[in-house]
Amino acid sequence: MSRLRRVALGVCAIVCAAGAGPAAAARYVVAIEQMRFDPPSVTVHAGDSVVWVNKDLVAHTVTAEAKTFDSGSIAPGASWRYVASKRGRHAYSCQFHPVMHGTLIVVPGP
Repeated sequence: MSRLRRVALGVCAIVCAAGAGPAAAARYVVAIEQMRFDPPSVTVHAGDSVVWVNKDLVAHTVTAEAKTFDSGSIAPGASWRYVASKRGRHAYSCQFHPVMHGTLIVVPGP
């Protein structure tokens, strides 16, 4: 075995033993369709992103009741992305259609 290969394997062993580092942030998708959020509740880690995709024929918003986040108007066929940062339970709704409700639950990162 060449010296370079032994060094590379040694480095790999050290890195693997120490762990691969912080876990990559995850991405979650919430569909907006038939006048509802699907799924209606999503649990994510701080640092993960959530993308709301509007599959309806009308515009919608994703507006947190506590004003933590607000997408503004999301046109039909468009999407909006939010990186979860504030831990806790965040109820949200569509400002245009108050019967539409969802919950974003943000837990500490891994």
